[in-house]
Amino acid sequence: MFATMILLNGRIHTLNPQQPTATAVVIRDGKVLAVGSDDEIKPLLAAGGEMVDLNGRCLTPGLVDAHVHFQHFALSLQRVDLSNTKSLDEALNRITVKISNLQSPISDFWLEGRGWRVNDWGQTTFPTAAHLDAISSDVPICLRDHSGHAAWVNSRALRLANIDAQTADPPGGQIQRDENGQPTGILFEDAIDLVARHIPETTTNQIADAMREAQKYCWRVGLTGIHDFDGRSCFIALQTLHQNGELGLRVVKNVPVYRLEHAIGVGLRSGFGDDWLRIGGVKIFADGALGPRTASMIAPYEGEPNNYGIVVTDKEEMLEKASAASAHGLSVTVHAIGDKANHDVLDVYEAVRSEETGRGQAPLRHRIEHVQIIHPADQPRLAQLGVIASMQPIHATSDMETADKHWGSRTKDSYAWRTMLNSGAIVVFGSDAPIEKIDPLPGIHAAVTRRRADGSPGPDGWHPEQKLTMAETIHGFTSAAAITSVQEATQGSIAPGKLADFTIFARDIFTIPQEELLDVEISGTIVGGQFKHRTF
Repeated sequence: MFATMILLNGRIHTLNPQQPTATAVVIRDGKVLAVGSDDEIKPLLAAGGEMVDLNGRCLTPGLVDAHVHFQHFALSLQRVDLSNTKSLDEALNRITVKISNLQSPISDFWLEGRGWRVNDWGQTTFPTAAHLDAISSDVPICLRDHSGHAAWVNSRALRLANIDAQTADPPGGQIQRDENGQPTGILFEDAIDLVARHIPETTTNQIADAMREAQKYCWRVGLTGIHDFDGRSCFIALQTLHQNGELGLRVVKNVPVYRLEHAIGVGLRSGFGDDWLRIGGVKIFADGALGPRTASMIAPYEGEPNNYGIVVTDKEEMLEKASAASAHGLSVTVHAIGDKANHDVLDVYEAVRSEETGRGQAPLRHRIEHVQIIHPADQPRLAQLGVIASMQPIHATSDMETADKHWGSRTKDSYAWRTMLNSGAIVVFGSDAPIEKIDPLPGIHAAVTRRRADGSPGPDGWHPEQKLTMAETIHGFTSAAAITSVQEATQGSIAPGKLADFTIFARDIFTIPQEELLDVEISGTIVGGQFKHRTF
């Protein structure tokens, strides 16, 4: 059997233990036909087939982002970006520019955005509605913070949501108030929904249009697949692209827990779908996030003796939902940032594993999302329970100053990728876009250096004992993603019979100096044997 495409003269890192490296790979009908040396592979090219000279470029299995909010990422490309602002004034200037560029009048328009973080502004106090009112008192504004667990809104948004001094905090949320009990314009956790429900829904066509552009962005940065954590409208838009033959990323779609009864009712099970779009697990939130200090902690935050964070879903309810999902063939994936949240989630999984054993059921591939800080006593438990640690390397370098400030000496147990791997747990990597950039290279750089792009906090990195090797890191973005979604038979490594999904780097990321990683060009992205992005 002959090939439709051959890639040769490359530095191929297959992630296949039986054949770790090669120089050439053969593609036929969207799958890998053979892997080997140039001399072995050249004769396999069919008449009319394409021979691609990699000219020494590095090729790996296609990179997969195992934690992304794809609808929100796609739409974020159209909204005001407040990430990396160094002051409140800089953030306000970006908002002013966005408002001034609006075409008027726009009926029912809301200005949305994301990415601000008070710690980046050199302050500890949150901004207020008054800051936004000075820019616009007519256009309602809702700007989520870097973590997505707090929102900054103007007075127009508060009025539309009927939020005033008499409005009670919703369960799992908090309305920040001033000394007179008036809302300040900052909403935490589920209180954000009080405003969000008034924002006009984006149509399926609008979401699909945004996804088409977002997909191109993903290809340019080397991604061939994602695990998505958005809701129903995202799933509908993804199905629209799939039905139109336009979906060019491998997507694992997780189900929000508030849709659990519907998922069970129609008989959905994890793994249902095809190589392009398939069902993942049921997503539950255990707690908040570090930035707004709402992650659930065993001991209080530094300097805040009464702040232990916020429990978004208590252990009893979490167990009820996880148990029901597992009993109906749906794996579970739980957002847990704080050490108390991770402890409670592990207790829930321990009970669910016991139920699965009692039913004679094969263990499902349950996950914890983030695992940002975990108590030493709980560190072996993920491996013991067969729970996957879904982590985001870029969070460590992004959050390190905030973590040091609010968790103090406990940060030795935070973003602990090495600890998790050494315990025997499967560690899968992602970005949490749009909270962070979806680009994998910054995450790869963070995993192997524990440093920011500017080199801080120094040559050794932050808690350098948690660094990973390049092989371990790429495994987290490839093979581990396939294992997590039960797709290791077809994805995650380069071997005969597997899907031809590859990421091509201009230089060999396994051998170049680590400080040069962020300058490496993504030369090509191949999905299903077809170039989706190519620079050579």
